[in-house]
Amino acid sequence: MLAKVALAAILASAPAAHPRVVSADPIDNTPHVLDGIVNAIALVGGTVVVGGSFSEVSDAARTTVLARDNLFAYDLATGRILPDFRPSVTGPVHGLAAGDRGTVYVGGEFYGVNHTGARALAQLRLSDGALVPGFAPRIRGGSVNTLARQGSKLYVGGDFISPRTALARLDATTGAADPAFDITPGAPLTPTVKVHALAVSRGRLAVDGSFTTLNGHARPQLGLIDVGKPVAAVAAWRTDAYAGKCKDTFPSYVRGLDFSPDGRYFVVVTTGGPRAGMCDTAARFETYAKGSRIKPTWVNATGGDSLYAVSVTGAAVYVGGHQRWLDNPRGRDSAGKGAVARPGIGAIHPRTGKALGWNPTRERGIGVKAFHAHAGGLLVGSDTARLGREYHARIGMFPLP
Repeated sequence: MLAKVALAAILASAPAAHPRVVSADPIDNTPHVLDGIVNAIALVGGTVVVGGSFSEVSDAARTTVLARDNLFAYDLATGRILPDFRPSVTGPVHGLAAGDRGTVYVGGEFYGVNHTGARALAQLRLSDGALVPGFAPRIRGGSVNTLARQGSKLYVGGDFISPRTALARLDATTGAADPAFDITPGAPLTPTVKVHALAVSRGRLAVDGSFTTLNGHARPQLGLIDVGKPVAAVAAWRTDAYAGKCKDTFPSYVRGLDFSPDGRYFVVVTTGGPRAGMCDTAARFETYAKGSRIKPTWVNATGGDSLYAVSVTGAAVYVGGHQRWLDNPRGRDSAGKGAVARPGIGAIHPRTGKALGWNPTRERGIGVKAFHAHAGGLLVGSDTARLGREYHARIGMFPLP
């Protein structure tokens, strides 16, 4: 069955609370990414910006193939690919964030944009793909994995060494590092410290990655930072949930995270392998809890398959990876008692932590790497071509009924 949805009036550029679970039937007018993987999605007004590692895209009808270097944009309402937004990005894009006046921030593992020396982070105009004059961040020594913009501030995470180590707050207009934000992740579980994901809501910044300390305070792989005051500070919030070990090949196993629309809680998803603990799980934490051994409100385990992305809408917690099951704490690369099949994508009840009945299915591959919830539905980015039992190559959208 083909979902029908009117998108002309949907112009929200920020994630929105949903009153209900999205449809399991994707809309039909999204373009296709014909190779590689989609790592990031942003919505700028009525324009969807898609970043990753790819070289070709096509329209929804698959009649026209266009060359695009790791980044493209299309109209949310019609699915039309923007013809004049075709910047040359010389490496994978990992993070996107909406800017003002029809612009987008682009972070990744690239050494140039449009034949300039813009490295790892740039701001581009959607009208023509050109660099925005005056935005000159000094990211050096690594890549940008994740971005979050709040007002005049741009939060940046990755494995760079300048202007800060792995985590910085920049002026959203100039790209200059904010001297009032001097939070350093340290004591990494990997050769270099890396921030995998970050999100900001109501005065708190959540950060996860390969670190075990923030400014010397023990924060194994996950921490909160108070950013609502003039000078940022590590919050009096600590959990040992991710202090345990998974596999040697995954010394750091936290991946995506997202706040609820009201900011009262957030959910973290992980990789790690088929063993007990927090490996291959989704877990809810309360944002304003206090203490040194805060426990997750609930944990939902896949039983041995990685989760990479999460989106919290109030009505549901959407999770994606290459999982086969949810509700599977007894599984060890198998379906344990009570497990439910949720191949590649699923939804969890925000309060109970149990899988919802929503089960569109997805060709599993590496997994979902990007979600973006907005007023009209849920955008999904991955590395495979089947979503909701239909052909939607690497990008698709489930509408809100």
